[in-house]
Amino acid sequence: MEMILPVLGGLGLFIFGMNLMGDGLQKVAGSKLRQMIAILTKNRFLGVLVGTVVTMVIQSSSATTVMVVGFVNAGLMNLSQAVGVIMGANLGTTVTGQLIALNLSDIAPIALVIGVFLGFVSKDKKKKDLSEIVVGFGMLFLGMNMMSNGLAPLSEMPFFHELITKLENPWLAMLTGFLLTTVLQSSSASIGILQALAGQNLITIGIAMPILFGENIGTTTTAMISSIGASKNAKRAALIHFLFNMIGTLLFMIFLQGPVRTLVLKWTPGDVRSQIANAHTLFNLVNIVVQFPFAGLLVKASEKLIKGEDPKTDIASKFLDRRMISTPSIAIEQVRQELLHMGEVAGKNLLVAKSSILENNIEAIDELNENEDTINKLNKEITDYIVELNRESLSAREINSNSNSIYCLNDIERIGDHIKNIGELSIYIEENSIVFSKAAHEQLDDLFNKVHLNVVTAISALEAWSKDKAYEVVEMENVIDSLESQYREEHINRLSNGTCEAGAGIMFLDTISNLERISDHCNNIAGYVISNQE
Repeated sequence: MEMILPVLGGLGLFIFGMNLMGDGLQKVAGSKLRQMIAILTKNRFLGVLVGTVVTMVIQSSSATTVMVVGFVNAGLMNLSQAVGVIMGANLGTTVTGQLIALNLSDIAPIALVIGVFLGFVSKDKKKKDLSEIVVGFGMLFLGMNMMSNGLAPLSEMPFFHELITKLENPWLAMLTGFLLTTVLQSSSASIGILQALAGQNLITIGIAMPILFGENIGTTTTAMISSIGASKNAKRAALIHFLFNMIGTLLFMIFLQGPVRTLVLKWTPGDVRSQIANAHTLFNLVNIVVQFPFAGLLVKASEKLIKGEDPKTDIASKFLDRRMISTPSIAIEQVRQELLHMGEVAGKNLLVAKSSILENNIEAIDELNENEDTINKLNKEITDYIVELNRESLSAREINSNSNSIYCLNDIERIGDHIKNIGELSIYIEENSIVFSKAAHEQLDDLFNKVHLNVVTAISALEAWSKDKAYEVVEMENVIDSLESQYREEHINRLSNGTCEAGAGIMFLDTISNLERISDHCNNIAGYVISNQE
């Protein structure tokens, strides 16, 4: 018991500190993290770099790979891009081991004091986030020190020496590493335990290397589990992670174990902690270099092993993935993508409404109603997602972003409602054989075109977060307001002189009223874009 409590307590502090440091780094790097993810669309090599940096920030290759599974599931990333990020994630996770190898346990109490003090006295959100990083850093090394000291008595225990003798079988050692990481769900924690043992001279690099190779397979189980219930492509992304690490492990176990051991012994003789960290980094770096040219084959292998397409579902959202909730900076980007998707559906539906009312295309009403149902479903799904996201620890910028998303969501949903109103007017027009005059028809066509342009421009402003586009919406809204008043007055004159029927008059006025309100909501969206850049 005297040994178990310090070891388990130290492991708990180590994992908690690592997560706290990752959370703080993520909050500080939030918007930059989203920008880095956007780079993925360029090429696979950049994907490796982004995967490395993102994992260094969030301190978990498993979390990065789960994120990749979510991106692929949402259609934000294809499998070719996913391969690069997965490779980079493996390299990024080696940073924790390199930090531990520096043996900074002596400054852990100082880091804790500074971090806690900074958290208490700072009112600024960024400084509080910084305090999380410093406290997490201190806790990580304090936990490492506790583990290392707690493991010291093992040197006097016969059963441990028997265990070490058995682990001289490299394949048994590899299996041990796999099981350890599968249970802990963190390769960094597993490597930390190895380094804690090394700190007490309880393990040699010869035994440690096969264990850390096995840990690289064990870390893939997190993504495999997270892909349950996801799309076929998401399952393929998780499988690619497994294949990549499995191939690398077998390659090192059979061919490269000896050369790597010789190299790390030469670099840092007598320092097993550093040898473990360097072997881990070398494993992942060499694995990337060897397998990167064959990344396409990994994709093809995953497609061969997991065949078929996904069945259609009743879920309207394309980008939302609850696996991303724990990574708010990414989840917020998914919300934005889904808002753009919702706006795109609304813009498309306005053209359907135009066809139904101006071309007497009553068959289009079914399509209009389907699109309106999609908008309503998206409204609920996005709202539920944001509510769940708001329960996380968010930065001030992220909280503000979610508030603006709710406002935009409401405006797009109201645009959908006004389009539905126009669809109902077209049914009434068809059923009562109402015909617009030539002038009324031309004015409706003109207003439909201008309002549709404003919807498209508003969504473009939201997509590019463009102030210039937003001001275009404001200018067009003023034009539409003036035209609505002008066309209303001219139509009343046509009713007075008998050019237009009374029934057509009511339908005309109701239609332009709905169109003007759609433009009002576009103006609201533009206002959110402008206010967030001032």
